[in-house]
Amino acid sequence: MTALDVRELHTMEDLDTVSRLYAEIWGTAADSPPVSAEVMRALSHAGNYVAGAYEQGHLVGASVGFYGDPVGTTLHSHITGASQGRGIGLVLKLHQRRWALDRGLKRITWTYDPLIRRNAYFNLVKLGARPEEYLQSFYGAMDDAINGGDESDRVLTAWDLTAPAGPYTFDLPADTAHGVRDHDGRPAVVPTDARTVLIDLPDDIESLRRTDPGAAREWRLAVRHVLGGLLAEGARVAGFHERRSYVIHRTTP
Repeated sequence: MTALDVRELHTMEDLDTVSRLYAEIWGTAADSPPVSAEVMRALSHAGNYVAGAYEQGHLVGASVGFYGDPVGTTLHSHITGASQGRGIGLVLKLHQRRWALDRGLKRITWTYDPLIRRNAYFNLVKLGARPEEYLQSFYGAMDDAINGGDESDRVLTAWDLTAPAGPYTFDLPADTAHGVRDHDGRPAVVPTDARTVLIDLPDDIESLRRTDPGAAREWRLAVRHVLGGLLAEGARVAGFHERRSYVIHRTTP
């Protein structure tokens, strides 16, 4: 791909372009983007992170973040959107990482839908970030092209900037067992007391929300129950296996 120019954005003209790109990516009306240009203008002016990636002068991705808790150590990355399949998202996240490190920050947090496989793979394997908390219906029901009216369960994910950047692989221990298994496109919850638990994800939850909302709902509830339950018990997400499954490690027998 052509080399990208990533830079911080401040003008209303640039931020209007970002809002239109976000509306296109999330499938919302042009006048109802996920983040308005006015909000991005305020965040940028206050010293927060608002950046765009340009390819031959054309905006192809953007990211917005603001300082978070704990104060002085954390940037919360609120939204990142980019054209798929061309490495733009990775370039943006690495730019965001350098921006945060230059300001003495030690971690970046964000939320994402735990059912979207490509996001889980990107966050856990390519970056080395780790989910820390399951947030049920965090934004309420969201009726855009990506969320399709589903409840907006999210996982709060942290990227430790003091550790090397990814990619990160993980070898499964011998005692691994499934907690959620893909069975002909639907989730099967399998009770297990194994120390290491696999949680499968559907092939394409976004398409499934359009073609079979009932099956999509089953996946939401299964992953909410098992992943959410394990995180609440203090288990940690150790990795993502074969672009398919969360690897969860219980910290106690």
